[in-house]
Formats: sequence, structure tokens, C-alpha cells
Amino acid sequence: MRTSSAIAGSALFLVAAPGVVAGLVPWLLTDRYRMPLSTMPGAVLLGGILIAGAAGTLLHAFARFALEGLGTPAPVAPTEKLVIGGVYRHVRNPMYVAVLSIILGQALVFSSAAVLAYGLIAGAAMFFFVKSYEEPALARRYGAEYETYRRAVPGWLPRITPWRG
Repeated sequence: MRTSSAIAGSALFLVAAPGVVAGLVPWLLTDRYRMPLSTMPGAVLLGGILIAGAAGTLLHAFARFALEGLGTPAPVAPTEKLVIGGVYRHVRNPMYVAVLSIILGQALVFSSAAVLAYGLIAGAAMFFFVKSYEEPALARRYGAEYETYRRAVPGWLPRITPWRG
């Protein structure tokens, strides 16, 4: 896949998947972000930091797919190469972790139990998808290279030092 096609496809998927999961649904659950902000000390600040940091991580992860992997995160247009650079040296699923962090950040900002419950359901669905589809597909596609990576880099809780592979 050409780099320009990978960038366009990744941008489209960014809007279609994380945009809906971490943007549209929480927006609807918080009455279009019209709920009052949390009165818990530090919740708005902590939530804002989570949202901003996770948004940066998400954009970085999407860029790595297009530029390093020459593909998209969408299963219909996968990468040509296994993506193991940047944030992927710390955690195998940075997109899912970032999306869940954005949702958690919004739950904190608005003290919303509905957004928190939605995040737990979304997290369970993501975990199930990764274990039942994504990991087996990556093992078939990239073989020993993926198995080495999988053994060295945790899936959900980032390692402090980057894997040097």
C-alpha cells in the first residue's frame, strides 16, 4: 500500500472507530457534553490530562500504522509490516489503551457513572476482540516475529523501558 493511501485509510478509520467509541458515544452519554463538570477535587484536571495524553498516544499509534506498517488499523487493510516502533515498544495495544483512557478521562471530568460503565463494557469487548481475533490473525500473518514481540511486550499495561527487539 502506498503511504498516502495508508494515511488516508488510517485517518478514515480513526474517525469511524475511535471517533465513535471514545467520542460519539460518550458525547451522547453526557448529554452532548452539557453535564456539569465533576466537583470531586482534581477529577477534572486528572480527566483532562488522561484525555490529552491518550489522544496524543492514539494519533501517534495511528501514524505508526500508516508510516511504519504501510497499512491501516482496519482489518480490511492491514499493515504490510508488523508495527513495533514508537509507543508499540511499550505496549502491544496502545490504541485500545488510549481509547479506554479517553473514556475514563471523560467519566472523571463529568463524574459520569454511565460513561464509566460504558468504558468497562467497551474494554471487555476490546479484550475479547484482541484475544479471539486480533492476536491469532497477527500470529498467522507475521509468525515468529509476532510471537517474539508478543512475549516481550505486554498487551495492556505498558512497560516502563522500551523493548529494543
